[in-house]
Amino acid sequence: MRLRIPLIMLVLALAGTPAGGADKGESEARGTIFTLWPLVDYRESPREGFRNLSLLGPLIKVQARGDETVTAVRPLFYRDAREKPESAATDYLYPLASSESSPDVSTFQVLKLYQKNVFRRTDPAQAEKGTMLFPFYITGESKKYGPYTSVFPFYGDIYERFWRDEYHYVLFPLYGRTVKGGTTTRNYLYPVFSTVEGKGESGFAVWPLYGQSSKEGVYRKRFALWPIYDEAETGLDTDNPTRRFQILPLFVATDSPKRTSRHYLWPFFGWVDDRERKVTETYYLWPFVMTARGEGRTVDRYLPFYDEERGKETLKRWYLWPLFRHDEIAGATFGQERDRVLYFLFSDSREWWPTDGAERRRTALWPLFVYNRDVRGVKSFSFPAPLEPILDREGFERSWSPLWRIYVQKWNDAGDSAASFLWNLYWHERRGEDFACEFFPVVSYRSEKAATDLAFLKGLVRFEEHDGVKTLSFFWLPFGISWGESEKAKPVGENESGLNMNKARLEP
Repeated sequence: MRLRIPLIMLVLALAGTPAGGADKGESEARGTIFTLWPLVDYRESPREGFRNLSLLGPLIKVQARGDETVTAVRPLFYRDAREKPESAATDYLYPLASSESSPDVSTFQVLKLYQKNVFRRTDPAQAEKGTMLFPFYITGESKKYGPYTSVFPFYGDIYERFWRDEYHYVLFPLYGRTVKGGTTTRNYLYPVFSTVEGKGESGFAVWPLYGQSSKEGVYRKRFALWPIYDEAETGLDTDNPTRRFQILPLFVATDSPKRTSRHYLWPFFGWVDDRERKVTETYYLWPFVMTARGEGRTVDRYLPFYDEERGKETLKRWYLWPLFRHDEIAGATFGQERDRVLYFLFSDSREWWPTDGAERRRTALWPLFVYNRDVRGVKSFSFPAPLEPILDREGFERSWSPLWRIYVQKWNDAGDSAASFLWNLYWHERRGEDFACEFFPVVSYRSEKAATDLAFLKGLVRFEEHDGVKTLSFFWLPFGISWGESEKAKPVGENESGLNMNKARLEP
């Protein structure tokens, strides 16, 4: 018995049991904070329907907010599920694999090479299914041609995928056939031998020696010793028939009613007259020196010293490429200014929407920090940032970034803020007049309109004040020395427990 009593008292103290005679309703209004760094961090705000449990710092997370539940075992697993409508999205070692499910569709993919999709209809028995382990195994169903299967390189039929109407092959590259828009192309020992046929269309090729094909009134093509000699006439059935002729690298020419170009010692020297866009381009030593003039585009490029390209609503400048780049977009509904040093070493981007006055900003210095200000005015700062300045992706933010963020803070113009150092070894949270902080296990402090709680060593020495009644307790005891007269409790402002402050949406 002597052993059990201190253990029970210790658990009650660590759990943050309210002192000073607070009843259950007041406790629920205040919310709950329970920390045992770095093992456990639990925070709850009943009025907001918010609960968050973190185990082993950022490694394990279970969070509930309304009908949304987030479960994470970083970086292996991250799942975001909702009840209405019933749906879920899961990342597995992002970006390795992911899955999504909803009433209409279920998908699973691994590096986009393996994919399994189920598209549901009103009748579950008529669900459309497709599986792909690219390029080795592909199955699916075409509404026009029906089901198909491909087992590469042995045998396969594929319909209405990969930019063709039909694919057929046997012992690829021995034989293959594709169909697109009524044109059938057959390949033997791809890509060496091929034939083309269709309505009024024929051709053959022995690549790279010689090939020709034509369709009456539509196009004519021919090549020899590809890509040295090539000539083509295309769009003969349109208002912009185009003729192209090239003998690389000496000369390349294109002529059409809308565009004329000449290149000498391609691609270094040449000019382009684009009459459709009303732009003229001159290449003196592509891609280092070139100019362009026209109604919608102006370019002055003298790399690596200077490069400026202007459009109707855009501006792009390089100074000492790739040292510094500046970009602008000035549209009626959207604007942006972005500066970059050495691509991703430093980046500062500001975006705004003139019609509704919204604005956001993102500043990153690799590998030190990332600063954000969203359209609601909520600002955030995180350190360090080894990946975020390079790959600004939500998946990395969810699954990886919390693992190395030593310090993170969020705040807004109203004075609300939340901060965390070493995954809540130290944390603080301010919401209006309410304030809570802790430096585990030395000291913790919590102040609200009608309550104050100050504890040393998780309650070894604890001072509390609630509605005028002061209490001093020792050795994690749930009772202590009290003094002062109790006043009628005034409505206590809602406390947003933990680092998730839902109304201000501050969530380090």
